[in-house]
Order: sequence, then structure tokens, then C-alpha cells
Amino acid sequence: MICFKKILCPIDYSDSSFNALKYAIEMTIKDSAVLFLMHVADGHVFNYGGLKFETEHSPDSETIAIMEKKLRNNIPQEMRHLIKVETLITVGTPVEVILTVARDKKADLIVMGTHGRTGITQKLIGSVMERVVRNAPCPVLCIRNY
Repeated sequence: MICFKKILCPIDYSDSSFNALKYAIEMTIKDSAVLFLMHVADGHVFNYGGLKFETEHSPDSETIAIMEKKLRNNIPQEMRHLIKVETLITVGTPVEVILTVARDKKADLIVMGTHGRTGITQKLIGSVMERVVRNAPCPVLCIRNY
């Protein structure tokens, strides 16, 4: 039987990523694994609601602490004592950061949501999940939101 000890779950605050988190939590509990819960702030675009600007802006330590707490709060209260969670807040290109963290943490599994885009939308926007699957150092479980 396959047993995962380190599970990486990137969260982009979409419904599909929260759906994937449910699977990651259950697998973490089942295998007594460590859950690496991460959010990647795309460092290339700053959007304040108007024009978009490229920036090298990095969040300060207070902002990171708030973001980490927000990530942890997505784990149901009754399950928090059952799992070991490490939160990771990073800035960069999501695909590159997810792959780097998976390698650095020696993840056994990446659990992530997919938006299910197809056709021209997928071609124009691209698919983080697809690029992670193609290049990941470990298996990737893709959870589609229904």
C-alpha cells in the first residue's frame, strides 16, 4: 500500500483549491503525514482594481503572518489537532514555486485543484495544474471542482 508522508497542497483561494484541500486533509490524517499548505502570490502582477503593474513587491512579515493564519483557518477546527501543518507563503510564478517547494520539501504527493478550463481560455491563460503535472518530481492528484 502506498503511504504518503509529505503532502503539498497549493491554495489559490478558488473553490477548486478548497475542494482539493479536503482531499489533502483526509489523506494527511489517513497516512499521518505532514501537510504543506501553501499560497503563491504571483510576484509579476500587482492589481489594485485598476491598471495592472509588474512589481517585485514582497509581503512584509506581518502580512505573511496574517496570510499563514488565513491558510490555517481553512482547516476545519475539529481536524486541526489530528494533523501536522506547515504553512508556506511565497511570491513568484506559481508553477515554478510549486515545483521548487515540492523538490525542496521532498513531497510525496501534490494535491491541487483544477479549474477545468478548456479551449481558447486554457490556451490563453494556461494551466498551472497541467504544467505542474508535466514537471512534478512526485505524483499529482488533480481535483476538479464540480
